[in-house]
Amino acid sequence: MKKAYVHSLESFGTVDGPGTRFVVFLKGCNLRCQFCHNPDTWKIDGAKMMDTMEILAEYEKVKEFCTGGITVTGGEPLLQLEFLIEFAKEAKSRGIHMCLDTSGGVYNSQNTRQDGLMRELFAYIDLVMLDIKQIDTTGHKQLVGIGNERVLKFAKFLDSIGQDMWIRHVLIPGITMDDKLLFKLGLFIGELKHVTGIEVLPYHTMALSKYENLNYDYPLAGVRPAEKEEAERARQIILIARKQVMEKNNS
Repeated sequence: MKKAYVHSLESFGTVDGPGTRFVVFLKGCNLRCQFCHNPDTWKIDGAKMMDTMEILAEYEKVKEFCTGGITVTGGEPLLQLEFLIEFAKEAKSRGIHMCLDTSGGVYNSQNTRQDGLMRELFAYIDLVMLDIKQIDTTGHKQLVGIGNERVLKFAKFLDSIGQDMWIRHVLIPGITMDDKLLFKLGLFIGELKHVTGIEVLPYHTMALSKYENLNYDYPLAGVRPAEKEEAERARQIILIARKQVMEKNNS
């Protein structure tokens, strides 16, 4: 049985997919998002090694409080793809709703072995929460360290296999708070047939203490938090663009 690099386990998660959920935070990430609120998950140093049965044993202790199911997040969980397959398969055999929170940046459409593993994994995943950090590839690279080509191809891959997904986007003043970029994001989402939810999350600075404790510089020092009203306005722009595309495709 494969072991995972685990950062922590959380019960009663309310912002990690539908319902109240048991959340598995894995360690290791290929991105360095300037707004990341979990920089302590970037490296695998200090990880707790746990296998599928050990994690599910912890879930069983609190499952009456986690009626929504299990969400695996990180870090970037797809870096531990083979473990994820094993874990999701066992969870689904127990009737547990499985959600995966990912940025999709590890996807490689030219890697046939990865493609096979991905297809196997998503046979056991009910919902993917896909983070699209920035629709402009240059801006994406500036914001997280890599371009967004793999992320967008991953979204299209998920759509091609009929995988339900929520798209998540963080609204950052002066960076992603741009009407043209938001509209462009909506146009992209409009081409996807299996998006069942769109969330715009207002940028916050609650992770500042983590950066200080890790002796990391905080890249967005001085950037103000976004307001909930601004996030809702941004979501409406995305929805308008999405509707435009969907109506055109259905005409």
